[in-house]
Amino acid sequence: MAIRREIRARGGILVGHDGSEVADRALHTAVKIAGALRAPVTVVRAWDVFTAPRPDTWRAGCVPPMEDFEASALQALNEDVAPVRASHPDVEIESQVVHGCAAEKLIGASQHVNLVVVGSRGHGGFAGLLLGSASEQVVRHAGCPVLVDRGSGDIVTTPDEHRAMEMALLSELRLDDPDGLPEDDGPSSRGAGPYVHDGPLGEH
Repeated sequence: MAIRREIRARGGILVGHDGSEVADRALHTAVKIAGALRAPVTVVRAWDVFTAPRPDTWRAGCVPPMEDFEASALQALNEDVAPVRASHPDVEIESQVVHGCAAEKLIGASQHVNLVVVGSRGHGGFAGLLLGSASEQVVRHAGCPVLVDRGSGDIVTTPDEHRAMEMALLSELRLDDPDGLPEDDGPSSRGAGPYVHDGPLGEH
């Protein structure tokens, strides 16, 4: 079996997850948005032999095959995602692990999705996802809007803010006009919380 080196996603929301609490919050944010937009979620963890959990086949003096590291990384990711799947059965969530650089893989896959969501900091498979380092690379070079979840507040605080965010995201992601959603009658709230950037900074 070949090691997966590219993220396979077509449409929907792509989330980088490294096993941290910050990544958990980003995933919850992505799933809430996906539920509102009726979009699928692809949650991805980048790995290498240093960041993947030690496979069960590990023995002293014998390094397991790469496929075993990949399987252990996927098992760990599925364990992290399981509670979110259980609490949001209406949202399609696919887990993937990919070998290589997290920022590079997210940027490449961003050409094929509607939104990328990352946490403001992380470790492991998304080490250094701090604004100013790897996450800045994603923000600058992604081929779609990027939402950086700063983890400083819930994405939804009131029904009006929920609806305002739905309308803003529908416009931001250039999705078809949804049936039955009323017109937005006011600006969305700003301040702490998720931040959406629309496209590569270098083009502005």
